[in-house]
Amino acid sequence: MNTRMPTAFVPHGGGPWPVLPLHGADPSERRALADYMRSISHVPTPRALVVVSAHWEAAEFTVNTGAAPGMLYDYSGFPAEAYQLNWPAPGSPAVAEEVRDALADAGIDSREDAHRGYDHGTFIPLMLAWPSAHVPVVQVSLKRGLDVDAHLALGRALAPLRDHGVYIIGSGNSFHNMRAFFSSDPRAAAASEHFDAWLAEAVAAPDRDERLARWAEAPFGRFCHPREEHLIPLMVAAGASGAPGRVAWSGTTFGKRVSAHHFDG
Repeated sequence: MNTRMPTAFVPHGGGPWPVLPLHGADPSERRALADYMRSISHVPTPRALVVVSAHWEAAEFTVNTGAAPGMLYDYSGFPAEAYQLNWPAPGSPAVAEEVRDALADAGIDSREDAHRGYDHGTFIPLMLAWPSAHVPVVQVSLKRGLDVDAHLALGRALAPLRDHGVYIIGSGNSFHNMRAFFSSDPRAAAASEHFDAWLAEAVAAPDRDERLARWAEAPFGRFCHPREEHLIPLMVAAGASGAPGRVAWSGTTFGKRVSAHHFDG
């Protein structure tokens, strides 16, 4: 494949919500996010997807090397059908080896896990984007400590794979304050708007990496991310591209602003 694949930061919503209607959730918000998730497949068919999800952290960057990962229902309190979802996309031990080689070439230590299933940060957006489950997927963990520079470096190490048919996806949320998600306080929605505007400017800036490294100093940064695991996949997507990012989609989840960011160059 001669086409350079893009890299994307995808907001994956809450649990199975983009796939299943949930009591108390705004159906228009769900439809809008689900439609965006479907749109991420509007690219040349990838040889493989490499996904970094907010829902896997390990002591070292860890690569799923399994040939047929199962489902990991890493959420609770949802209707029974949420635990019957199935998306049987294959893994790719060969691409997983390419990932580990790329990390080694960049001086980044990694480990492998041949048994972990796809968490919902992976299977929820991808089952909408590629419902036929025909594209192989290799999931890579976050590294504990959630250091921004380490995850930007992970993205830079993975970048050469984009020239070989690999679509790099960071899956998280641009807003992730669980208590505020369910708050009717209008200040929470306003905070999400302020941070989202800062993030859009930061990903498009010439000094993008430096700005992203200071995300906690952004307007309402720590309010929007009391713990940053849902923001850190953005750093991987950004690091995998030397080009400025762009807002590919923006909507709301439970009334709070969330956005997707794509990097094409």
